[in-house]
Amino acid sequence: MKLIQIHPDDNVAVALHPVTAGEIIEVNSTSIKALDNIPSGHKIALRDIPKDSQIIKYGNPIAIATSDIPIGSWVHTHNVRTGLAEGGDYYYDHQTFTLPEVSSKTFEGYRRSDGTVGIRNELWVIPIVGCINGVAKTLVENNQHLVEGSIDGLYYFPHPFGCSQLGDDLAATKRVLADLVHHPNAGGILCIGLGCENLVMDMFLEEVGEYDENRVKFVLCQKVDDEIAEGTKLLEELAAYVSQFKRETVPASELVIGLKCGGSDGLSGITANPVVGRFSDRLIALGGSTILTEVPEMFGAENILFSRCQSEEIFDKAVSMVNNFKKYFVDHGQVVYENPSPGNKEGGITTLEDKSCGCVQKGGSAQIVDVLEYAHRVRKKGLNLLSGPGNDLVSATNLTASGSHMVLFTTGRGTPFGAPAPTVKLSTNTPLFEKKREWIDFNTGTVADGTETLDEAADRLLDYVLDVASGRKTNTEKRGYREISIFKDGVVL
Repeated sequence: MKLIQIHPDDNVAVALHPVTAGEIIEVNSTSIKALDNIPSGHKIALRDIPKDSQIIKYGNPIAIATSDIPIGSWVHTHNVRTGLAEGGDYYYDHQTFTLPEVSSKTFEGYRRSDGTVGIRNELWVIPIVGCINGVAKTLVENNQHLVEGSIDGLYYFPHPFGCSQLGDDLAATKRVLADLVHHPNAGGILCIGLGCENLVMDMFLEEVGEYDENRVKFVLCQKVDDEIAEGTKLLEELAAYVSQFKRETVPASELVIGLKCGGSDGLSGITANPVVGRFSDRLIALGGSTILTEVPEMFGAENILFSRCQSEEIFDKAVSMVNNFKKYFVDHGQVVYENPSPGNKEGGITTLEDKSCGCVQKGGSAQIVDVLEYAHRVRKKGLNLLSGPGNDLVSATNLTASGSHMVLFTTGRGTPFGAPAPTVKLSTNTPLFEKKREWIDFNTGTVADGTETLDEAADRLLDYVLDVASGRKTNTEKRGYREISIFKDGVVL
């Protein structure tokens, strides 16, 4: 099969494999002659589309034709435009869908003293301010010998913030770092401050709140004679504590999985994202939780999500989340549809609506149980929406801070980075999987190749996630790729 019509109402199909001009191809028992070369992931007109009429994909409008588009033509940025504007009319039209039946599943995790479960037993060094990133780096490099037995690794997360920040920016830095302190994948955490930064230690401790003194230690560099010696002593104490934890069998309902896409292409909304959506439905059916973020990549597809809000109260919170992000764009003098990226367009995504309709496929069909502000920890079992931008590093950090044990990251173009939580890269197409085996963990190009259905791939993904939760290393973990990035909106002093 070379073409796929995603929804019966669509007036375009997507090329699963390259199509040559003049080639006769079949789609839904109809023969179409291609008038242009159509790259894989790009769209072809299934019928004549008059100028100023809507381009329909996923059963939703994703663009407006800027010229008459004959049947068989390539449909892309040269002959369509976005239909988005800054405003939007939203209404609550509640819909529910039946979740799949899934037999009970378990994984081998680490039960913490507070009852939470981690999928890794790591030591984390968290700089409270960017000035002491070098100290954190030295401590981690000098103490790798502590990684033994049940201790899975020793990592630090450098960033440039914690000082010269005000207002919301300072609050965001404080909240993200405090949330990392509470992340159950870390069995022990060493927090390092300087002593004169805006994010003073007392302020940070207030944000952290209640914590286990055996699990979390603090050092203030300006208050000690030798911060390396002091930090080393505390890391040794933490390692002794962390080494006591062993894996035990726990139900899949304990899992919280972050859902993310980046470097998307025209197959993202056809293979990887729907596979992740079906995985999400399966995990939620087992009592687990998933988190969907990237608010700007919901623009144009909001109502697909809004109709599944569990209550009108949740719907109102979701509308507020989207409108606040649109206001953020407008306040900075930017149009809300300044997306997709050049790489997205090369891969076949034409407009933001096109990208968004594919992006929200990761949310599956479950009810939305909560809407979280940026870097707020998940509170309810089920599908959660999380406010935050689409930037890969910012949103993956956001998902980790909100409690994701693992991040599922779909990509059609490929990317090597990793979040603080294990980051599973899923390719939308088999050529990427074959080319970048050192990046990609899981191939959903099998769906485009016709060797697997979406449900079969989702079943395979569920098993894979449980394996990773039980200790199987992702490619980013094997290479030590761990980064964080914190959302910034204001001034730097």
